[in-house]
Amino acid sequence: MLKELRIQNFAIIQQLDLQLTSGLTTFTGETGAGKSIILDAIEVLVGGKTDVSQIRAGEERALLEATFSLADRDGSSILEVLTREDLLDDPDEITIAREIRREGRSVARINGRSISSNLLREIGGYLVDIHGQSEHLSLLNTRRHLELLDRYAGSEETLIAYQNEYHTLLNQRRELATLRQNERDALQRSDLLHFQIQEIESARLQPDEEEPLRQERDRLANAETLAALAQESLVLLDEGGDDVLALSDGFGQVVEKLTALARIDKTLEPFSNSARDMNEELTDLIRNLRDYVDQIEYNPRRLEQVEDRLDLIQNLKRKYGASIQAVIAFGLEAKKKLELIETAGDRIAELEGLEKVQMQRLAERALALSQCRKAAIQQMQESIEIELNDLSMSGARFQVEVSHEEDETHGLPMPDGKKLKFDENGIDQVQFLIAPNPGEGLKPMVKIASGGETSRLMLALKNVLVKADSVPTLIFDEIDQGISGRVGSMVGEKLWKLGRRHQVFCVTHLPQLAAFGDQHYSVRKEVEEGRTTTRVDILNDDSRKMELAQLLGNTSEAGLTAASEALNRARQRSFEILKS
Repeated sequence: MLKELRIQNFAIIQQLDLQLTSGLTTFTGETGAGKSIILDAIEVLVGGKTDVSQIRAGEERALLEATFSLADRDGSSILEVLTREDLLDDPDEITIAREIRREGRSVARINGRSISSNLLREIGGYLVDIHGQSEHLSLLNTRRHLELLDRYAGSEETLIAYQNEYHTLLNQRRELATLRQNERDALQRSDLLHFQIQEIESARLQPDEEEPLRQERDRLANAETLAALAQESLVLLDEGGDDVLALSDGFGQVVEKLTALARIDKTLEPFSNSARDMNEELTDLIRNLRDYVDQIEYNPRRLEQVEDRLDLIQNLKRKYGASIQAVIAFGLEAKKKLELIETAGDRIAELEGLEKVQMQRLAERALALSQCRKAAIQQMQESIEIELNDLSMSGARFQVEVSHEEDETHGLPMPDGKKLKFDENGIDQVQFLIAPNPGEGLKPMVKIASGGETSRLMLALKNVLVKADSVPTLIFDEIDQGISGRVGSMVGEKLWKLGRRHQVFCVTHLPQLAAFGDQHYSVRKEVEEGRTTTRVDILNDDSRKMELAQLLGNTSEAGLTAASEALNRARQRSFEILKS
Protein backbone atom coordinates (compact mmCIF):
# COMPACT_ATOMS: atom_id res chain seq x y z
CA MET A 1 0.00 0.00 0.00
CA LEU A 2 1.20 3.50 -0.86
CA LYS A 3 1.47 5.35 2.47
CA GLU A 4 3.28 8.57 1.58
CA LEU A 5 3.86 10.41 -1.69
CA ARG A 6 6.19 13.39 -2.07
CA ILE A 7 6.45 15.33 -5.33
CA GLN A 8 8.78 18.25 -5.99
CA ASN A 9 9.13 20.27 -9.21
CA PHE A 10 7.25 17.74 -11.33
CA ALA A 11 5.28 19.33 -14.22
CA ILE A 12 3.23 22.12 -12.62
CA ILE A 13 3.52 20.66 -9.10
CA GLN A 14 6.03 22.65 -7.05
CA GLN A 15 5.71 20.78 -3.75
CA LEU A 16 3.19 18.14 -2.71
CA ASP A 17 3.12 15.79 0.29
CA LEU A 18 0.26 13.30 0.60
CA GLN A 19 -0.51 10.90 3.46
CA LEU A 20 -2.61 8.13 1.92
CA THR A 21 -4.81 5.45 3.45
CA SER A 22 -6.31 2.14 2.44
CA GLY A 23 -9.67 1.83 0.67
CA LEU A 24 -10.87 4.03 -2.20
CA THR A 25 -9.30 7.46 -2.67
CA THR A 26 -10.88 9.78 -5.25
CA PHE A 27 -9.31 12.83 -6.93
CA THR A 28 -11.53 15.50 -8.46
CA GLY A 29 -10.91 18.90 -10.00
CA GLU A 30 -11.10 20.86 -13.22
CA THR A 31 -9.46 19.57 -16.36
CA GLY A 32 -5.77 20.48 -16.39
CA ALA A 33 -5.61 21.05 -12.64
CA GLY A 34 -3.01 18.28 -12.22
CA LYS A 35 -4.99 15.20 -11.21
CA SER A 36 -3.39 12.98 -13.83
CA ILE A 37 0.01 14.53 -13.06
CA ILE A 38 -0.16 12.93 -9.61
CA LEU A 39 -0.80 9.57 -11.22
CA ASP A 40 1.99 10.21 -13.74
CA ALA A 41 4.37 10.79 -10.83
CA ILE A 42 3.40 7.45 -9.30
CA GLU A 43 3.91 5.76 -12.67
CA VAL A 44 7.41 7.25 -12.96
CA LEU A 45 8.17 6.07 -9.43
CA VAL A 46 7.36 2.46 -10.28
CA GLY A 47 9.44 2.39 -13.46
CA GLY A 48 7.64 4.51 -16.06
CA LYS A 49 9.56 6.48 -18.66
CA THR A 50 11.04 9.84 -17.72
CA ASP A 51 11.50 12.98 -19.80
CA VAL A 52 13.09 16.35 -19.08
CA SER A 53 9.76 17.96 -20.04
CA GLN A 54 8.40 16.55 -16.75
CA ILE A 55 10.67 18.93 -14.79
CA ARG A 56 8.94 22.12 -13.67
CA ALA A 57 9.95 25.12 -15.78
CA GLY A 58 12.95 26.97 -14.37
CA GLU A 59 14.08 24.08 -12.17
CA GLU A 60 17.09 21.80 -12.64
CA ARG A 61 15.56 18.58 -11.37
CA ALA A 62 12.35 16.89 -10.26
CA LEU A 63 12.26 14.71 -7.14
CA LEU A 64 9.72 11.96 -6.46
CA GLU A 65 9.56 9.73 -3.40
CA ALA A 66 7.07 7.17 -2.12
CA THR A 67 6.85 4.93 0.92
CA PHE A 68 5.03 1.62 0.49
CA SER A 69 3.81 -0.65 3.26
CA LEU A 70 4.26 -4.36 2.58
CA ALA A 71 2.44 -5.50 5.71
CA ASP A 72 -0.84 -7.43 5.56
CA ARG A 73 -0.27 -8.46 1.93
CA ASP A 74 1.17 -11.49 0.18
CA GLY A 75 4.52 -9.83 -0.40
CA SER A 76 6.60 -12.98 -0.74
CA SER A 77 7.43 -12.29 -4.40
CA ILE A 78 8.64 -8.74 -3.90
CA LEU A 79 10.55 -9.75 -0.75
CA GLU A 80 12.36 -12.41 -2.79
CA VAL A 81 13.42 -9.77 -5.32
CA LEU A 82 14.49 -7.29 -2.63
CA THR A 83 16.49 -10.01 -0.85
CA ARG A 84 18.06 -11.17 -4.10
CA GLU A 85 19.22 -7.63 -4.89
CA ASP A 86 20.32 -6.88 -1.30
CA LEU A 87 17.77 -4.07 -0.98
CA LEU A 88 15.70 -5.33 1.94
CA ASP A 89 15.99 -3.26 5.11
CA ASP A 90 12.50 -3.65 6.59
CA PRO A 91 10.20 -6.51 5.46
CA ASP A 92 7.17 -4.32 6.20
CA GLU A 93 8.15 -1.19 4.26
CA ILE A 94 10.21 0.13 1.35
CA THR A 95 10.98 3.61 0.04
CA ILE A 96 11.33 4.35 -3.67
CA ALA A 97 12.82 7.59 -4.97
CA ARG A 98 13.38 8.90 -8.49
CA GLU A 99 15.26 11.99 -9.58
CA ILE A 100 14.93 13.48 -13.07
CA ARG A 101 17.76 15.84 -14.04
CA ARG A 102 17.72 18.59 -16.62
CA GLU A 103 20.69 17.11 -18.52
CA GLY A 104 18.51 14.09 -19.28
CA ARG A 105 19.67 11.55 -16.71
CA SER A 106 17.39 9.97 -14.12
CA VAL A 107 18.39 8.17 -10.93
CA ALA A 108 16.27 5.53 -9.18
CA ARG A 109 16.78 4.38 -5.59
CA ILE A 110 15.19 1.83 -3.31
CA ASN A 111 15.86 2.19 0.40
CA GLY A 112 18.59 4.68 -0.50
CA ARG A 113 20.49 2.35 -2.89
CA SER A 114 20.75 3.13 -6.60
CA ILE A 115 19.12 0.60 -8.93
CA SER A 116 18.60 0.17 -12.66
CA SER A 117 15.38 1.21 -14.39
CA ASN A 118 14.72 -2.43 -15.33
CA LEU A 119 14.89 -3.52 -11.69
CA LEU A 120 12.67 -0.60 -10.72
CA ARG A 121 10.04 -1.74 -13.23
CA GLU A 122 10.25 -5.30 -11.92
CA ILE A 123 9.72 -4.22 -8.32
CA GLY A 124 7.14 -1.58 -9.27
CA GLY A 125 5.06 -4.25 -10.98
CA TYR A 126 4.50 -5.88 -7.58
CA LEU A 127 3.32 -2.61 -6.02
CA VAL A 128 1.14 -0.59 -8.39
CA ASP A 129 -1.16 -1.31 -11.33
CA ILE A 130 -2.24 1.74 -13.36
CA HIS A 131 -5.30 1.55 -15.62
CA GLY A 132 -6.37 4.21 -18.03
CA GLN A 133 -4.31 6.14 -20.53
CA SER A 134 -0.96 4.68 -19.54
CA GLU A 135 0.53 1.50 -20.91
CA HIS A 136 1.28 0.11 -17.45
CA LEU A 137 -1.58 -2.41 -17.69
CA SER A 138 -0.61 -5.71 -16.18
CA LEU A 139 -3.84 -7.37 -17.29
CA LEU A 140 -3.01 -6.52 -20.89
CA ASN A 141 0.15 -8.55 -20.56
CA THR A 142 -0.75 -11.94 -22.06
CA ARG A 143 1.96 -13.62 -19.99
CA ARG A 144 -0.12 -12.85 -16.89
CA HIS A 145 -3.37 -14.29 -18.26
CA LEU A 146 -2.37 -17.87 -17.53
CA GLU A 147 -1.24 -16.94 -14.02
CA LEU A 148 -4.55 -15.17 -13.29
CA LEU A 149 -6.58 -18.06 -14.69
CA ASP A 150 -4.68 -20.50 -12.44
CA ARG A 151 -5.32 -18.36 -9.38
CA TYR A 152 -9.00 -17.92 -10.26
CA ALA A 153 -9.36 -21.67 -10.88
CA GLY A 154 -7.49 -22.55 -7.70
CA SER A 155 -5.14 -24.77 -9.70
CA GLU A 156 -1.92 -23.72 -7.97
CA GLU A 157 -1.42 -27.11 -6.29
CA THR A 158 -1.98 -28.94 -9.58
CA LEU A 159 0.48 -26.55 -11.22
CA ILE A 160 3.10 -27.20 -8.51
CA ALA A 161 2.69 -30.95 -8.97
CA TYR A 162 3.20 -30.51 -12.72
CA GLN A 163 6.24 -28.27 -12.21
CA ASN A 164 7.87 -30.82 -9.90
CA GLU A 165 7.62 -33.43 -12.66
CA TYR A 166 8.79 -30.84 -15.21
CA HIS A 167 11.95 -30.06 -13.28
CA THR A 168 12.64 -33.78 -12.82
CA LEU A 169 12.52 -34.10 -16.61
CA LEU A 170 14.84 -31.11 -17.05
CA ASN A 171 17.37 -32.65 -14.65
CA GLN A 172 17.27 -35.95 -16.55
CA ARG A 173 17.76 -34.14 -19.85
CA ARG A 174 20.67 -32.12 -18.52
CA GLU A 175 22.39 -35.30 -17.39
CA LEU A 176 21.64 -36.96 -20.73
CA ALA A 177 23.05 -33.99 -22.64
CA THR A 178 26.24 -34.11 -20.56
CA LEU A 179 26.65 -37.85 -21.02
CA ARG A 180 26.04 -37.65 -24.75
CA GLN A 181 28.58 -34.89 -25.10
CA ASN A 182 31.03 -36.92 -23.03
CA GLU A 183 30.34 -39.91 -25.20
CA ARG A 184 31.23 -37.95 -28.33
CA ASP A 185 34.53 -36.92 -26.75
CA ALA A 186 34.97 -40.27 -25.01
CA LEU A 187 37.78 -41.76 -27.11
CA GLN A 188 40.03 -38.72 -26.85
CA ARG A 189 39.22 -38.10 -23.21
CA SER A 190 39.54 -41.80 -22.33
CA ASP A 191 43.07 -41.98 -23.81
CA LEU A 192 44.09 -38.88 -21.91
CA LEU A 193 42.64 -40.13 -18.62
CA HIS A 194 44.31 -43.51 -19.04
CA PHE A 195 47.65 -41.78 -19.59
CA GLN A 196 47.19 -39.49 -16.58
CA ILE A 197 46.18 -42.34 -14.29
CA GLN A 198 49.07 -44.52 -15.46
CA GLU A 199 51.59 -41.70 -15.04
CA ILE A 200 50.45 -40.93 -11.49
CA GLU A 201 50.04 -44.52 -10.32
CA SER A 202 53.36 -45.67 -11.75
CA ALA A 203 55.14 -43.02 -9.67
CA ARG A 204 53.92 -44.72 -6.46
CA LEU A 205 53.89 -41.42 -4.65
CA GLN A 206 54.03 -41.22 -0.87
CA PRO A 207 52.42 -38.13 0.70
CA ASP A 208 55.42 -37.22 2.92
CA GLU A 209 58.38 -38.33 0.82
CA GLU A 210 59.46 -35.05 -0.76
CA GLU A 211 61.12 -33.34 2.20
CA PRO A 212 63.22 -36.37 3.29
CA LEU A 213 64.38 -36.72 -0.32
CA ARG A 214 65.43 -33.07 -0.42
CA GLN A 215 67.44 -33.55 2.77
CA GLU A 216 69.13 -36.71 1.43
CA ARG A 217 69.98 -34.93 -1.83
CA ASP A 218 71.64 -32.10 0.10
CA ARG A 219 73.76 -34.59 2.11
CA LEU A 220 74.82 -36.56 -0.94
CA ALA A 221 75.66 -33.47 -2.96
CA ASN A 222 77.85 -32.11 -0.12
CA ALA A 223 79.36 -35.37 1.19
CA GLU A 224 83.03 -34.30 0.92
CA THR A 225 82.42 -30.97 2.62
CA LEU A 226 80.39 -32.59 5.38
CA ALA A 227 83.07 -35.24 6.04
CA ALA A 228 85.87 -32.65 6.17
CA LEU A 229 84.01 -30.37 8.58
CA ALA A 230 83.00 -33.25 10.82
CA GLN A 231 86.58 -34.63 10.93
CA GLU A 232 88.01 -31.20 11.79
CA SER A 233 85.51 -30.94 14.62
CA LEU A 234 86.61 -34.33 15.97
CA VAL A 235 90.30 -33.26 15.92
CA LEU A 236 89.50 -30.22 18.03
CA LEU A 237 87.21 -32.14 20.36
CA ASP A 238 89.08 -35.42 20.96
CA GLU A 239 92.39 -35.72 19.18
CA GLY A 240 94.28 -32.44 19.45
CA GLY A 241 97.70 -31.88 17.88
CA ASP A 242 101.36 -31.71 18.67
CA ASP A 243 101.03 -28.41 20.47
CA VAL A 244 97.25 -28.37 21.08
CA LEU A 245 95.45 -30.18 23.89
CA ALA A 246 92.17 -31.86 22.86
CA LEU A 247 89.09 -30.19 24.24
CA SER A 248 87.97 -33.45 25.90
CA ASP A 249 91.30 -33.82 27.69
CA GLY A 250 91.35 -30.20 28.84
CA PHE A 251 87.81 -30.38 30.12
CA GLY A 252 88.58 -33.64 31.92
CA GLN A 253 91.27 -31.82 33.88
CA VAL A 254 88.72 -29.11 34.76
CA VAL A 255 86.40 -31.78 36.16
CA GLU A 256 89.21 -33.23 38.32
CA LYS A 257 90.13 -29.80 39.76
CA LEU A 258 86.52 -28.90 40.58
CA THR A 259 85.96 -32.28 42.21
CA ALA A 260 89.01 -31.72 44.45
CA LEU A 261 87.74 -28.21 45.33
CA ALA A 262 84.32 -29.57 46.23
CA ARG A 263 85.85 -32.02 48.69
CA ILE A 264 87.31 -29.09 50.58
CA ASP A 265 84.49 -26.53 50.05
CA LYS A 266 81.08 -28.12 49.92
CA THR A 267 79.56 -24.98 48.41
CA LEU A 268 81.37 -25.81 45.15
CA GLU A 269 79.59 -29.16 44.72
CA PRO A 270 77.06 -27.70 42.24
CA PHE A 271 79.92 -26.50 40.05
CA SER A 272 81.57 -29.91 40.22
CA ASN A 273 78.31 -31.69 39.35
CA SER A 274 77.65 -29.31 36.45
CA ALA A 275 81.15 -29.90 35.08
CA ARG A 276 80.66 -33.71 35.22
CA ASP A 277 77.33 -33.37 33.33
CA MET A 278 78.92 -31.21 30.68
CA ASN A 279 81.78 -33.70 30.33
CA GLU A 280 79.28 -36.51 29.73
CA GLU A 281 77.49 -34.43 27.09
CA LEU A 282 80.80 -33.71 25.43
CA THR A 283 81.56 -37.44 25.39
CA ASP A 284 78.14 -38.10 23.76
CA LEU A 285 78.77 -35.37 21.19
CA ILE A 286 82.12 -36.90 20.22
CA ARG A 287 80.58 -40.40 19.93
CA ASN A 288 77.65 -39.16 17.80
CA LEU A 289 79.93 -37.14 15.58
CA ARG A 290 82.12 -40.20 14.94
CA ASP A 291 78.99 -42.19 14.01
CA TYR A 292 77.99 -39.41 11.62
CA VAL A 293 81.40 -39.42 9.97
CA ASP A 294 81.18 -43.19 9.51
CA GLN A 295 77.77 -42.78 7.80
CA ILE A 296 78.82 -40.09 5.33
CA GLU A 297 79.00 -41.66 1.92
CA TYR A 298 79.96 -40.16 -1.39
CA ASN A 299 77.56 -42.03 -3.69
CA PRO A 300 77.03 -40.35 -7.12
CA ARG A 301 74.64 -43.07 -8.24
CA ARG A 302 72.34 -42.61 -5.23
CA LEU A 303 72.50 -38.85 -5.72
CA GLU A 304 71.38 -39.30 -9.31
CA GLN A 305 68.49 -41.52 -8.20
CA VAL A 306 67.31 -39.00 -5.60
CA GLU A 307 67.51 -36.12 -8.06
CA ASP A 308 65.59 -38.13 -10.66
CA ARG A 309 62.90 -38.87 -8.09
CA LEU A 310 62.61 -35.21 -7.12
CA ASP A 311 62.43 -34.22 -10.82
CA LEU A 312 59.61 -36.73 -11.33
CA ILE A 313 57.69 -35.34 -8.37
CA GLN A 314 58.17 -31.78 -9.60
CA ASN A 315 57.00 -32.72 -13.10
CA LEU A 316 53.84 -34.37 -11.73
CA LYS A 317 53.14 -31.36 -9.52
CA ARG A 318 53.53 -29.05 -12.50
CA LYS A 319 50.91 -31.07 -14.39
CA TYR A 320 48.42 -32.11 -11.76
CA GLY A 321 48.69 -30.08 -8.56
CA ALA A 322 50.74 -27.96 -6.20
CA SER A 323 51.56 -30.81 -3.83
CA ILE A 324 51.95 -34.60 -3.79
CA GLN A 325 48.57 -34.83 -2.05
CA ALA A 326 46.99 -32.78 -4.87
CA VAL A 327 48.57 -35.05 -7.51
CA ILE A 328 47.22 -38.15 -5.77
CA ALA A 329 43.76 -36.53 -5.55
CA PHE A 330 43.90 -35.67 -9.26
CA GLY A 331 44.60 -39.31 -10.07
CA LEU A 332 41.63 -40.49 -8.01
CA GLU A 333 39.33 -37.97 -9.73
CA ALA A 334 40.62 -39.06 -13.15
CA LYS A 335 39.71 -42.66 -12.29
CA LYS A 336 36.16 -41.55 -11.42
CA LYS A 337 35.83 -39.68 -14.72
CA LEU A 338 37.13 -42.66 -16.64
CA GLU A 339 34.64 -44.89 -14.87
CA LEU A 340 31.81 -42.53 -15.85
CA ILE A 341 32.92 -42.56 -19.48
CA GLU A 342 33.21 -46.32 -19.54
CA THR A 343 29.73 -46.71 -18.01
CA ALA A 344 28.16 -43.77 -19.92
CA GLY A 345 26.49 -46.02 -22.46
CA ASP A 346 24.64 -47.94 -19.78
CA ARG A 347 23.59 -44.73 -18.02
CA ILE A 348 22.46 -43.12 -21.28
CA ALA A 349 20.25 -46.12 -22.04
CA GLU A 350 18.87 -45.98 -18.50
CA LEU A 351 18.14 -42.26 -18.70
CA GLU A 352 16.51 -42.56 -22.11
CA GLY A 353 14.12 -45.10 -20.63
CA LEU A 354 13.47 -42.87 -17.63
CA GLU A 355 12.86 -39.90 -19.94
CA LYS A 356 10.10 -41.74 -21.78
CA VAL A 357 8.44 -42.66 -18.50
CA GLN A 358 8.83 -39.10 -17.20
CA MET A 359 7.35 -37.62 -20.39
CA GLN A 360 4.29 -39.81 -19.87
CA ARG A 361 3.98 -38.78 -16.23
CA LEU A 362 4.37 -35.13 -17.23
CA ALA A 363 1.71 -35.50 -19.93
CA GLU A 364 -0.74 -36.83 -17.33
CA ARG A 365 0.01 -33.89 -15.04
CA ALA A 366 -0.33 -31.44 -17.93
CA LEU A 367 -3.74 -32.83 -18.89
CA ALA A 368 -4.96 -32.65 -15.29
CA LEU A 369 -3.78 -29.03 -15.09
CA SER A 370 -5.42 -28.14 -18.40
CA GLN A 371 -8.71 -29.72 -17.34
CA CYS A 372 -8.63 -27.80 -14.04
CA ARG A 373 -8.23 -24.55 -15.95
CA LYS A 374 -10.94 -25.31 -18.48
CA ALA A 375 -13.39 -26.21 -15.71
CA ALA A 376 -13.17 -22.66 -14.36
CA ILE A 377 -13.29 -20.77 -17.67
CA GLN A 378 -17.07 -20.75 -18.21
CA GLN A 379 -17.82 -19.33 -14.75
CA MET A 380 -15.05 -16.77 -15.11
CA GLN A 381 -16.39 -15.61 -18.51
CA GLU A 382 -19.98 -15.29 -17.21
CA SER A 383 -18.88 -13.40 -14.09
CA ILE A 384 -16.90 -10.87 -16.11
CA GLU A 385 -19.73 -10.35 -18.61
CA ILE A 386 -22.11 -9.63 -15.70
CA GLU A 387 -19.65 -7.05 -14.39
CA LEU A 388 -19.37 -5.46 -17.84
CA ASN A 389 -23.16 -5.26 -18.12
CA ASP A 390 -23.29 -3.43 -14.76
CA LEU A 391 -20.70 -1.01 -16.13
CA SER A 392 -22.84 0.03 -19.11
CA MET A 393 -21.18 -2.40 -21.52
CA SER A 394 -24.28 -4.53 -22.06
CA GLY A 395 -23.81 -7.08 -24.78
CA ALA A 396 -20.05 -7.10 -24.34
CA ARG A 397 -18.55 -10.56 -24.61
CA PHE A 398 -15.49 -11.89 -22.81
CA GLN A 399 -13.72 -15.13 -23.57
CA VAL A 400 -10.71 -17.00 -22.28
CA GLU A 401 -9.00 -18.60 -25.26
CA VAL A 402 -6.93 -21.72 -24.61
CA SER A 403 -4.79 -22.96 -27.46
CA HIS A 404 -2.11 -25.57 -28.00
CA GLU A 405 0.85 -25.86 -30.33
CA GLU A 406 1.99 -29.15 -31.79
CA ASP A 407 5.62 -30.21 -31.56
CA GLU A 408 6.24 -33.61 -33.12
CA THR A 409 9.91 -33.63 -32.13
CA HIS A 410 9.93 -32.59 -28.48
CA GLY A 411 6.26 -32.37 -27.48
CA LEU A 412 4.37 -34.22 -24.75
CA PRO A 413 2.48 -37.29 -26.01
CA MET A 414 -1.31 -36.89 -25.77
CA PRO A 415 -3.97 -39.65 -25.74
CA ASP A 416 -5.08 -38.68 -29.27
CA GLY A 417 -1.57 -39.30 -30.61
CA LYS A 418 -0.58 -35.66 -30.94
CA LYS A 419 2.52 -34.21 -29.35
CA LEU A 420 2.07 -30.77 -27.78
CA LYS A 421 4.60 -28.08 -26.98
CA PHE A 422 5.05 -27.54 -23.26
CA ASP A 423 6.92 -25.39 -20.76
CA GLU A 424 7.03 -24.94 -17.00
CA ASN A 425 3.36 -23.84 -17.01
CA GLY A 426 1.97 -26.77 -18.97
CA ILE A 427 0.63 -27.22 -22.50
CA ASP A 428 -1.89 -24.34 -22.45
CA GLN A 429 -1.41 -20.99 -24.11
CA VAL A 430 -3.98 -18.56 -22.72
CA GLN A 431 -5.14 -15.09 -23.67
CA PHE A 432 -8.18 -12.99 -22.84
CA LEU A 433 -10.46 -11.92 -25.71
CA ILE A 434 -13.11 -9.18 -25.66
CA ALA A 435 -15.89 -7.91 -27.90
CA PRO A 436 -16.92 -4.59 -26.29
CA ASN A 437 -20.00 -4.07 -28.46
CA PRO A 438 -22.67 -6.46 -29.78
CA GLY A 439 -21.93 -7.69 -33.27
CA GLU A 440 -18.19 -7.19 -33.00
CA GLY A 441 -15.87 -10.15 -33.15
CA LEU A 442 -13.78 -11.20 -30.22
CA LYS A 443 -10.30 -9.66 -30.25
CA PRO A 444 -7.27 -9.95 -27.97
CA MET A 445 -7.41 -7.49 -25.08
CA VAL A 446 -4.10 -5.98 -26.17
CA LYS A 447 -5.82 -4.66 -29.33
CA ILE A 448 -8.70 -2.93 -27.52
CA ALA A 449 -8.57 0.88 -27.54
CA SER A 450 -7.41 2.59 -24.37
CA GLY A 451 -9.50 5.02 -22.38
CA GLY A 452 -12.67 4.61 -20.36
CA GLU A 453 -13.76 1.44 -22.14
CA THR A 454 -10.51 -0.29 -21.34
CA SER A 455 -10.59 1.00 -17.77
CA ARG A 456 -14.09 -0.38 -17.25
CA LEU A 457 -12.96 -3.70 -18.67
CA MET A 458 -10.06 -3.64 -16.22
CA LEU A 459 -12.45 -2.83 -13.38
CA ALA A 460 -14.68 -5.77 -14.32
CA LEU A 461 -11.68 -8.07 -14.43
CA LYS A 462 -10.36 -6.74 -11.15
CA ASN A 463 -13.66 -7.36 -9.39
CA VAL A 464 -13.87 -10.92 -10.65
CA LEU A 465 -10.19 -11.64 -10.10
CA VAL A 466 -9.85 -9.67 -6.89
CA LYS A 467 -8.65 -12.69 -4.92
CA ALA A 468 -6.26 -13.67 -7.68
CA ASP A 469 -4.54 -10.30 -8.03
CA SER A 470 -1.80 -9.63 -5.49
CA VAL A 471 -0.86 -6.09 -6.62
CA PRO A 472 -1.82 -3.95 -3.60
CA THR A 473 -2.38 -0.53 -5.21
CA LEU A 474 -4.69 -0.03 -8.21
CA ILE A 475 -5.05 3.26 -10.07
CA PHE A 476 -7.88 4.12 -12.47
CA ASP A 477 -7.57 7.25 -14.59
CA GLU A 478 -10.62 8.59 -16.50
CA ILE A 479 -12.59 5.43 -15.82
CA ASP A 480 -15.79 7.51 -16.10
CA GLN A 481 -15.17 8.53 -19.70
CA GLY A 482 -18.40 8.26 -21.72
CA ILE A 483 -20.63 6.96 -18.91
CA SER A 484 -23.65 8.49 -17.24
CA GLY A 485 -24.22 9.41 -13.65
CA ARG A 486 -26.26 6.24 -13.05
CA VAL A 487 -23.48 4.03 -14.35
CA GLY A 488 -21.00 6.22 -12.47
CA SER A 489 -22.71 5.26 -9.24
CA MET A 490 -22.33 1.59 -10.15
CA VAL A 491 -18.65 2.13 -11.02
CA GLY A 492 -18.14 3.88 -7.70
CA GLU A 493 -19.76 0.98 -5.88
CA LYS A 494 -17.48 -1.52 -7.60
CA LEU A 495 -14.39 0.58 -6.92
CA TRP A 496 -15.39 0.83 -3.27
CA LYS A 497 -15.81 -2.96 -3.09
CA LEU A 498 -12.43 -3.34 -4.74
CA GLY A 499 -11.03 -1.03 -2.08
CA ARG A 500 -11.87 -3.58 0.62
CA ARG A 501 -9.05 -5.79 -0.70
CA HIS A 502 -6.82 -3.24 -2.43
CA GLN A 503 -5.82 0.37 -2.13
CA VAL A 504 -7.62 2.10 -5.02
CA PHE A 505 -7.00 5.58 -6.49
CA CYS A 506 -9.44 7.02 -8.99
CA VAL A 507 -9.44 10.29 -10.96
CA THR A 508 -13.03 11.17 -11.82
CA HIS A 509 -15.36 13.93 -12.97
CA LEU A 510 -18.53 12.15 -11.80
CA PRO A 511 -19.91 13.16 -8.38
CA GLN A 512 -21.80 9.86 -8.13
CA LEU A 513 -18.47 8.01 -8.32
CA ALA A 514 -16.51 10.46 -6.18
CA ALA A 515 -19.08 10.09 -3.40
CA PHE A 516 -17.90 6.52 -2.76
CA GLY A 517 -14.39 7.60 -1.81
CA ASP A 518 -13.11 6.73 1.67
CA GLN A 519 -10.71 9.62 1.13
CA HIS A 520 -11.45 12.54 -1.23
CA TYR A 521 -8.89 15.03 -2.57
CA SER A 522 -9.65 18.22 -4.46
CA VAL A 523 -7.03 19.22 -7.04
CA ARG A 524 -6.86 22.80 -8.33
CA LYS A 525 -4.49 25.20 -10.05
CA GLU A 526 -3.32 28.44 -8.51
CA VAL A 527 -1.19 31.27 -9.87
CA GLU A 528 1.38 32.73 -7.48
CA GLU A 529 3.84 35.40 -8.56
CA GLY A 530 3.13 34.64 -12.17
CA ARG A 531 3.71 30.85 -11.80
CA THR A 532 1.05 28.17 -12.05
CA THR A 533 1.12 25.46 -9.41
CA THR A 534 -1.11 22.58 -8.31
CA ARG A 535 -2.74 22.51 -4.89
CA VAL A 536 -4.25 19.38 -3.35
CA ASP A 537 -6.60 19.47 -0.35
CA ILE A 538 -8.22 16.62 1.52
CA LEU A 539 -11.94 17.31 1.92
CA ASN A 540 -14.09 17.10 5.03
CA ASP A 541 -17.87 16.61 4.94
CA ASP A 542 -18.77 20.24 4.23
CA SER A 543 -16.03 20.92 1.69
CA ARG A 544 -16.79 17.61 0.05
CA LYS A 545 -20.45 18.58 -0.46
CA MET A 546 -19.32 21.79 -2.14
CA GLU A 547 -16.87 19.85 -4.36
CA LEU A 548 -19.60 17.41 -5.45
CA ALA A 549 -22.01 20.30 -6.07
CA GLN A 550 -19.42 21.92 -8.33
CA LEU A 551 -19.08 18.65 -10.21
CA LEU A 552 -22.86 18.67 -10.61
CA GLY A 553 -22.59 22.22 -11.97
CA ASN A 554 -24.85 23.72 -9.33
CA THR A 555 -23.53 25.23 -6.09
CA SER A 556 -26.92 26.59 -5.02
CA GLU A 557 -28.86 25.16 -2.14
CA ALA A 558 -30.42 22.64 -4.50
CA GLY A 559 -26.99 21.57 -5.76
CA LEU A 560 -25.68 21.17 -2.20
CA THR A 561 -28.74 19.08 -1.36
CA ALA A 562 -28.12 16.86 -4.39
CA ALA A 563 -24.49 16.48 -3.37
CA SER A 564 -25.52 15.54 0.15
CA GLU A 565 -27.94 12.97 -1.25
CA ALA A 566 -25.16 11.45 -3.40
CA LEU A 567 -22.97 11.10 -0.33
CA ASN A 568 -25.78 9.55 1.70
CA ARG A 569 -26.63 7.09 -1.08
CA ALA A 570 -22.99 6.05 -1.34
CA ARG A 571 -22.71 5.59 2.43
CA GLN A 572 -25.97 3.65 2.59
CA ARG A 573 -24.91 1.39 -0.28
CA SER A 574 -21.50 0.83 1.32
CA PHE A 575 -23.19 -0.13 4.57
CA GLU A 576 -25.48 -2.59 2.75
CA ILE A 577 -22.51 -4.18 0.99
CA LEU A 578 -20.69 -4.66 4.29
CA LYS A 579 -23.79 -6.30 5.84
CA SER A 580 -24.36 -8.63 2.89
